[in-house]
Amino acid sequence: MSAHGKILAVEPLTREAFAPFGDVIATAGAKSFLINNGTTERFHDLAKVETAGEGARTLLSIFRGQPFSPPIELKMMERHPLGSQAFMPLSPRPFLVAVARDEDGRPGCPRVFLVRPEGESLIGVNYARNVWHHPLISLEGTSEFLIVDRGGEGNNLEEFFFGEACRIDSLAT
Repeated sequence: MSAHGKILAVEPLTREAFAPFGDVIATAGAKSFLINNGTTERFHDLAKVETAGEGARTLLSIFRGQPFSPPIELKMMERHPLGSQAFMPLSPRPFLVAVARDEDGRPGCPRVFLVRPEGESLIGVNYARNVWHHPLISLEGTSEFLIVDRGGEGNNLEEFFFGEACRIDSLAT
């Protein structure tokens, strides 16, 4: 299905709906145990970090995203063929995640998920290796994210520009 010029609906983020694209990073429902003599709860193994290829290494970065508000045009998508890419917000602000299945080396019609904190818990996402996604879409203010992705040798970025942008007119789910 072509994505060109399509108005996209925003969906609530759930582990099940996002599973074809990667992992939801959240403490709710996660395996946890106490460490440091019982003073710290560890939420264990929240995402599958992938780093493929010779000389691969894991990077930690912080991205600072400027806020968007509707209408939001999705003009391009990107993917990382050599590793996953995780986004964990550092503040309790919502953000959007736009992902698409691969259709013969191009992104199919995007799906858009609203990611919002649950009470005191922040929620992030981990895009699986080779999943088409839109760059960071912060909402409600400039937001910082801790990013875990692949560094090292090799080109780990592929971009695709739509002939006609898709559009998000409303954040309602």
